[in-house]
Amino acid sequence: MGSSLYAERPPGAAPGRQVACVWVRRNAAGPAYGQLVVPDGCVDLVWSAAGLEVVGPDRAPRTVPVPGGAELAGVRFRPGAAGLLLGAMPVRELCDLQVPLAEVVGAGAAERLAERLAEQDGEWGGERRAGLRGPAEVAAVLDAFVAARVPGWEPDRAVERAVTLLGRPEGTRLPDLAAELGLSERQLRRRVTDAVGYGPKTLHAVLRFRRAMAWARSGDGGGVGGAGDGVGAVPELAQVAARAGYADQAHLTREVRRWSGLSPTVLLGRAAARPGRTGRTDRTD
Repeated sequence: MGSSLYAERPPGAAPGRQVACVWVRRNAAGPAYGQLVVPDGCVDLVWSAAGLEVVGPDRAPRTVPVPGGAELAGVRFRPGAAGLLLGAMPVRELCDLQVPLAEVVGAGAAERLAERLAEQDGEWGGERRAGLRGPAEVAAVLDAFVAARVPGWEPDRAVERAVTLLGRPEGTRLPDLAAELGLSERQLRRRVTDAVGYGPKTLHAVLRFRRAMAWARSGDGGGVGGAGDGVGAVPELAQVAARAGYADQAHLTREVRRWSGLSPTVLLGRAAARPGRTGRTDRTD
């Protein structure tokens, strides 16, 4: 078997306003390895050999064992949008957990989705497999499953706005944010925590960390350069820190260690050495 494959695309059926991407992954054959998963504020609906599961938001980095040859597919919900899948269940109840889909949507809905996945033969990597679709086909079915839930769900517009504002580099003071949304600070904390799994302050920190690492990896740090520009360039972390809204490079380093357990240079080096090895994507390195 060849190298590992990971690919993501925008949702084809589900609304992009709530769904960040639809993804597929196939690991090369070989021994199991540990994969770093870092917080991103997202919830994923995942299909794997273990069945259909929902992965809640992480509050700390963790290492997950991944078997060689594993195949996975999933739908990733944007921060604050997992209610489309979870309904009235608060996202905070799923923090740091991976649970069967039936526990979230009920046994009947989960069984119907499993039946749809087994309706016809599937193909993956040139192999035909009776009664089981491949990851790309599974991803399309999961996409349609999520889209079908839209008519029965009403998003929390205040939370949507809060997530947008908290995602800005400069951030916003909680009292100011609450006042803009017409909520008390207590109401704002409760609604964001229920919808995202984190309180506003933690969400801002996680989004800033994710944004900084994305800029550093792409070399798009606003003047980022180093030992040669372009592919393989060493990012100037001080400039990334300034653009992302950190006080200085030391602040960036502390926050990267907090959310990944690694220094920025080690985290970026691991990503560069294993391009495409982002599962729950960009959640992992």
